[in-house]
Amino acid sequence: MIRLRMSATDLERMRFAYSPLVEVAESLYMINAGRINLMHRAWFEMTRDGLRHVDMALLRAAVPPRSYLASFFLSGAADAATSIEQQLQLLALCPLDVFRAELETAWRGETMAPPAQQLLAEGAAGPRRLADALWQYWSVAIEPHWGQIRAVLDGDVAYRATRLAKGGIEVLLTDRHPELELADHAIQIANPRHSIDHDLQGIGLLLIPSVFAWPYLVVGTGFADPPSLTYGPRGIGELWPTATSRLTDDDALGALFGRSRAAILISLGLPRTTTELSRELGQSAPAVSAHLSTLRRNGLVTSWRNGRRVLYQRTPLATSVVAASAPALDLASDNPA
Repeated sequence: MIRLRMSATDLERMRFAYSPLVEVAESLYMINAGRINLMHRAWFEMTRDGLRHVDMALLRAAVPPRSYLASFFLSGAADAATSIEQQLQLLALCPLDVFRAELETAWRGETMAPPAQQLLAEGAAGPRRLADALWQYWSVAIEPHWGQIRAVLDGDVAYRATRLAKGGIEVLLTDRHPELELADHAIQIANPRHSIDHDLQGIGLLLIPSVFAWPYLVVGTGFADPPSLTYGPRGIGELWPTATSRLTDDDALGALFGRSRAAILISLGLPRTTTELSRELGQSAPAVSAHLSTLRRNGLVTSWRNGRRVLYQRTPLATSVVAASAPALDLASDNPA
């Protein structure tokens, strides 16, 4: 059982943050465990060749397929603008006693892999070399897809903010995962592999959506951060593949809304800005803006501001229409006569 005890101050200081380094670590964990989640098979196929140029032996030693993830992977997230550069710089400066203790805990009960032993033997150069290898992996595996990943995170945070406004903190938290519940001024996670009773002590809690953490919850009490709760966001099913469906001349959705608006609705399974839609679909920004206004007035698109950006996403009604208009599978064609 994991128990995070909270005060009123902790609730006030609870906030969302994005963590590129968590996406790196959780995707590495999946690869190193040899169990590529069905949700991420398309991503792995796109990434596999590039991994030949990455020191995967070193990264497997730092992220072994075990039940503990070193806390320095869960550190450095502050808000939605957190960058991988900021987080890797923090890791490169990780105190050596913390670095050693975390790697030893990750390998507890088993002989530490030689590349991990070498990292520890290098002293202050060890964390820096690991940070360099993680940057190499980020450049190949995550950065090319960060825009799409970020869109999923944006959509989830917008949904959670609406939930918070309508039903308070309990509604915000309790639909994240079946193992999570609120009880006696604490967040409790029914995890038999860990026994943690941690008092947040007024520091607050970071809520970190991560596409590669799905379907698990990850609790972090990092060496330089507020505690964090990493969870799988909504909308992962829209993430891979990212290519927009082509509309044919007899496409039902195009016949109903017009080809330009239908293409916009298909693309808005994930949040997009007007500029992103214009670039992706080859339509002018003013034309996209006009189509979005029409779709929004008819309850098919919703919008919200995120910093300087205005994001658009199709509504549940529009999603049901898009799904209903998809061509049916011809099951008979796969069966011999």
